[in-house]
Amino acid sequence: MNYDEIADKYVDIVYRTALSYCKNKEDAEDVVQNTFVKLLRTNPDFSDEKHIRHWLIRVAINECKDIWKSFWRKNVTSIELLECDVEAVPNEQKDLFESVMKLPSKYSIVLHLYYYEGYHVNEIAALLNISETNVQTRLMRARKQLKLQLKEDLE
Repeated sequence: MNYDEIADKYVDIVYRTALSYCKNKEDAEDVVQNTFVKLLRTNPDFSDEKHIRHWLIRVAINECKDIWKSFWRKNVTSIELLECDVEAVPNEQKDLFESVMKLPSKYSIVLHLYYYEGYHVNEIAALLNISETNVQTRLMRARKQLKLQLKEDLE
């Protein structure tokens, strides 16, 4: 598979993953750009489609972490509230996706990878470099927080 085919096929997945971690459109777009620049520069040999997807998501997560560790992010307080871009999500799921995005990043990323991207706990653990138990704990806590948040929204 060449670069253009990979970019066309996986840009939405990388964007949604970055958006769930960064929580704003601009940073997510930067992450997508940096991820595909790395793909172009390194030109890794992939064994199959699953390997491509896993590599892209892992690089995107690392790029998100780099953004959050940057000097700018640590030393500047945003005046505006961060808003999620839900255009990449189907209409019937927008409200739920917005609620997921309101959760802390460590919870929203595991929910996103598990429910939206279809990864299993062991795969998420490998992507995030955490234990499977930690992934299960984060999923449990995220579901609990999401349930409370949705209940509050209904009231």
